[in-house]
Amino acid sequence: MEPLPSLIEIEAAKALIRPYIHETPAYRWPLLEADLGCELWLKHENHTPVGAFKIRGGLVYMDELKRRQPEVRGVIAATTGNHGQSIAFAAKLNGLRAVIVVPHGNNPEKNTAMRSLGAELVEHGCEFQEALEYSRELAAKEGLHAVPSFHPWLVRGVATYALELFHAVADLDALFVPIGLGSGFCGIAAAREALGLKTKIIGVVSEHAPAYALSFQQRQFVEQPSTTRVAEGVACKTPNHDALGHVLRHAHDIVTVNDDEAVAAMREIIHATHNIAEGAGALAYAALKKQREQWQGKRVACVLTGGNASMEMLARALKVLM
Repeated sequence: MEPLPSLIEIEAAKALIRPYIHETPAYRWPLLEADLGCELWLKHENHTPVGAFKIRGGLVYMDELKRRQPEVRGVIAATTGNHGQSIAFAAKLNGLRAVIVVPHGNNPEKNTAMRSLGAELVEHGCEFQEALEYSRELAAKEGLHAVPSFHPWLVRGVATYALELFHAVADLDALFVPIGLGSGFCGIAAAREALGLKTKIIGVVSEHAPAYALSFQQRQFVEQPSTTRVAEGVACKTPNHDALGHVLRHAHDIVTVNDDEAVAAMREIIHATHNIAEGAGALAYAALKKQREQWQGKRVACVLTGGNASMEMLARALKVLM
């Protein structure tokens, strides 16, 4: 298991990304707090140039890649959207070709966004794992560097949002974060450990993509197919072994949220904050709602990891409000 990045490494990553990403805000929203009985801070990673936290890791990864392999001419990645936007954004900055493989039926707005960033989009398979396997074939065939969805360089980059949050909001009792493959969770764990904090980290997954939750419960690697139709950002079938090791070591709990609960959370976030949360981005708040009794009177944060919801999903979330 690769070690988590140190404070020096995270601070260096923060300096690297700052020309492209301003510090994202952490706000309290009274309408969200009203029924929770706790002090809630929402970390707005939907406020980055690609609408999600992943861009931080992409910038750090591409910088390392160019310095270590200056001969590289192109990269390829598999994604359901936000990782792909991150890689496309960073590749364009570094003058690299970017090929992104997505499963059929992927969020059309995310597909359009990746193309707008200069990526060549390839559709293959019905789920992320099939897209990932095909991306590896294309990498070998076309001589492209395959960017994984989980890597220590990515963790170092996304750990910067956790560092921002911990500096902005002191003495957090708990922090809820969605888990896709785990870079966001591991980034938070890295920052917490580097700062010597006692904040409890609660991972959140879709009830319809429970691989990490089952692995956490059984304390061993468990694969489980994903069937979520709302939270594609956490549609994980196969946990990453390194990420899982850190989850088992650093997670206080793993909470599952079903698709209806995720949509309800999207709706409440839109209504209370006028911010858009995609399905995966709303999971942290949805999980806190489920566990509200445990956090009465506490100071809690939720990461709104991304706001790239499709128009169809937004219409579904807004239906009850209209």
